[in-house]
Amino acid sequence: MKKILFGLLIGASFISQSCINDNEDPVPVSKTDGNVVDANVGGAAQPNQVWIDLGTDTKTYTKRTDWDLALYSGNEFKVVLNSSIMMAAGKIDGATNIDLVTEASVAALKDQVQVANFNPANVVYIDDVNGDFPSGTTAIEEIKANDSENAIYLVNMGKDIFHGVTAVGSITTGGDSRGWMKVQIIRSGTGYKIKYAELNKTDHKEITVSKNSAYNFNFVSLKENKELFIQPEKKRWDLCFTVFTNTITGAGSYIYGDFVTSNNVGGAGAYEVVIPSPTSGVEAYTNFKFSDINQSKFIYNDQRVIGANWRNPVGTNGLEVYGDRFYVIKDPDGNYFKLRFTRLTKAATDQYGQAGERGFAQFEYKPLY
Repeated sequence: MKKILFGLLIGASFISQSCINDNEDPVPVSKTDGNVVDANVGGAAQPNQVWIDLGTDTKTYTKRTDWDLALYSGNEFKVVLNSSIMMAAGKIDGATNIDLVTEASVAALKDQVQVANFNPANVVYIDDVNGDFPSGTTAIEEIKANDSENAIYLVNMGKDIFHGVTAVGSITTGGDSRGWMKVQIIRSGTGYKIKYAELNKTDHKEITVSKNSAYNFNFVSLKENKELFIQPEKKRWDLCFTVFTNTITGAGSYIYGDFVTSNNVGGAGAYEVVIPSPTSGVEAYTNFKFSDINQSKFIYNDQRVIGANWRNPVGTNGLEVYGDRFYVIKDPDGNYFKLRFTRLTKAATDQYGQAGERGFAQFEYKPLY
């Protein structure tokens, strides 16, 4: 077990969308015939989240510390933490006035509201890793219509992006602590009102957010006191390359790099095809056609179908992409694609970074008609 966990420890150009604009009328875009895609998450510290739309062969880059909370834009009132920076939240028992909460009053709770401390009990402080929202559980309970029923939470703001030196072939998924906040969220009409402050502040700030149904979530930065765009519109992305807080059975929450999530909230589905030896995975991928799709295998209630299953950071031959598998994707518009990974690290011929550096995944994909 120690060996596995050690392996996991070494395993896991952005355009910031930090302003709110009115939705523009949809612009027709040409469909893709497939491509080879470099998903540049920015190197060993993996600073970027990369949102991929297979149907139009487009990528959107955001920095993973840009946002803190994602507020669900559907009928339910759900709030999701930024798992890519190891955020966590715990209810402050007995607290009814956010301005009266102090660092001393939550000292014991701070020891518990942690990510990746090998405590199986800490999963209650993170969101459902399946990402099956709105039905999945969240560390911050669903926001009630009655203001007084909405608890005040101690929020671990997670980790900044690491800015030091990382050995080639390894990754560093977190840097310095981003600190703590006290947070209470209530409803504001059909939207949300967020009350928040640093622990020893005796007054708090507020952000009011209106739901935007074109998106899965509205995003907020508590650090910057503003609402912002992060994900593309809910039908305009399929996959996200990101650092991700997952779970390990018996060890609680854990942080992974090189992780790929699917847009299951927006309606995307996926499944994995593993090819038994001695058949070549490349040959099986090449020959796979629309008639080979198995509709019963699509998974729509778990964003981790690809996850970290596509790569092996501790293989006997060093870092490697598994060659015996590929993925079938159904996008929110009902289009089908096949996808296989071709690279985990920086190639020697690339202009930036060092050869063998993590955070420069590559994949190829084709539409299936």
